[in-house]
Amino acid sequence: MSKIIRIGTRDSELALWQAHTVQNKLKKLGYKTEIVAVKSQGDIILDKPLYELGITGIFTKTLDIAMLAGQVDIAVHSMKDVPTALPQGIVQAAVLERAKSVDILVHKGNLDFLEANGTIATGSLRRKAQWLNKYPTHKVEDLRGNVNTRMQKLKDNDWNGAIFAAAGLERINLKPSDYIDLDWMTPAPAQGAVVVVAMQDDEFVLEAVEQLNHLETEIATYIERQFLRTLEGGCSAPIGALAAYNEKDDTIHFKGVLFSLDGKQKFEIEKVVPVEEWKKLGFFCAKEILENGGEKLMTELRENLKK
Repeated sequence: MSKIIRIGTRDSELALWQAHTVQNKLKKLGYKTEIVAVKSQGDIILDKPLYELGITGIFTKTLDIAMLAGQVDIAVHSMKDVPTALPQGIVQAAVLERAKSVDILVHKGNLDFLEANGTIATGSLRRKAQWLNKYPTHKVEDLRGNVNTRMQKLKDNDWNGAIFAAAGLERINLKPSDYIDLDWMTPAPAQGAVVVVAMQDDEFVLEAVEQLNHLETEIATYIERQFLRTLEGGCSAPIGALAAYNEKDDTIHFKGVLFSLDGKQKFEIEKVVPVEEWKKLGFFCAKEILENGGEKLMTELRENLKK
């Protein structure tokens, strides 16, 4: 175990928390590590909505390049930021046990605005579409930046609230008291999960990192990302998915949604299947949505997002 495993990460507080978590787990197994932090394009370009940047893997590409260039051995990501197709030569090495997948609304003052005309902020088309579907009279402002930056922007603006992933705020102790769980909102595929990627020919690193893998989370996120990939939606499309294993009856419960940008059109599917059927569950659910009107909407979404 003499080789030092270089851990690549973005330099935000949340990304570093994730990298240190992986580092600590590897140290307990006896491996030597060091952290290499880089700034991604997604962290640098904050004046445009993500979908306008037109770059797949905007938060992961810089680390992919560093790994392919031999500057880092592994990269740690929020799994929901990772494109469903990894670059040639890079493979998924482990998925850590998932934290909460729920979205939350961090609000200022009381919640009366929910019954009136409110303004909330989010940089996610998925969150925006689902919010407008439930609150069609509300206004949704774009909100970019890392978790700390977005929390500060919420304080500095006169918005009623902003939507965050609960897991991100909890991991760095930023979750305030003024929040509500958005249980009705379907999360992004793989939300709450941390993934480690590595070079496919690096046997030493793959063997080390494989020990961190949480099988139940790996299967659930595989289903969700298969659903996303089959719909052909990048991380900017209004697509949500959540798979959960029920050990009582050995089944998997899956829910997937696809929305129009304005939230007016909604395609939803829910399935409960025996655990043995997990490998194609996301694919079949996505195909069912596409065949029932979703394909036309996906074509419209791609055209709109190109403009």
